[in-house]
Amino acid sequence: MRVLICDDEPLARERMKRMLEKVDHVEVVDEARNGIDLLDRIPLSQPDIVITDIRMPAMDGMEAAEHITKLPEPPAVIFCTAYDEYAIQAFQVQAIGYLLKPVRQEDLEQALAKASRINKAQLMAVKDGMPETETEEPLSQVRKHISAKTHRGIELIPVDEIRFFMADQKYVTVRYPEGDVLIDDTLKELEEEFGNRFLRVHRNALVSLHHIDGLEQHQNQYQLRFKGIEDRVTISRRHVAAVKKMIQQY
Repeated sequence: MRVLICDDEPLARERMKRMLEKVDHVEVVDEARNGIDLLDRIPLSQPDIVITDIRMPAMDGMEAAEHITKLPEPPAVIFCTAYDEYAIQAFQVQAIGYLLKPVRQEDLEQALAKASRINKAQLMAVKDGMPETETEEPLSQVRKHISAKTHRGIELIPVDEIRFFMADQKYVTVRYPEGDVLIDDTLKELEEEFGNRFLRVHRNALVSLHHIDGLEQHQNQYQLRFKGIEDRVTISRRHVAAVKKMIQQY
């Protein structure tokens, strides 16, 4: 089994590596320091299993795992967590592999033997099962990045950089200053997740409130301008009043 370790603490990675070296037929093929680093390394190292911490800077383990589920052949994922036994029930109910810190050798070997691929629905259920009163900052239910499958593997687009989402038949285009990519998410899913930051202006368009640069009228149609790009998005008649009101408030 090819294993990739992901943890923001070098000492934690080193300890896990030593423990894995004691397990027969296991090879540590790479290490990552956070979720973004992990996603960059997976195509290069081709692990069978990823063992990742949950709380990490830049991108936590839960969000990274959600992006991993979109890979054509995703590795199995095992989470390392310091949550108490009650929070662990969320992992158990969804049959997701986990290790409770400090990790014991016996538990590690059992988790490796049972490791399996996970899906987005399982991850969302686990997030919902996490305790609300954590001493640490709670896990966000909202992604910081949108992932797209391209010829380079998984491409991550920071949500803060996105100007708008545009639906066209079965695909959604993400527009940002560096270009655009196609994603599998639906507008409805994106609106539910990012509804406080993106506004529906047409049945096929969600726009970033933060990046709106102005409102224009052309031949009885209203269009939105955006900071940093030349594209315009047309507003449907039924959304014009709501858009004007939101722009005034924002």
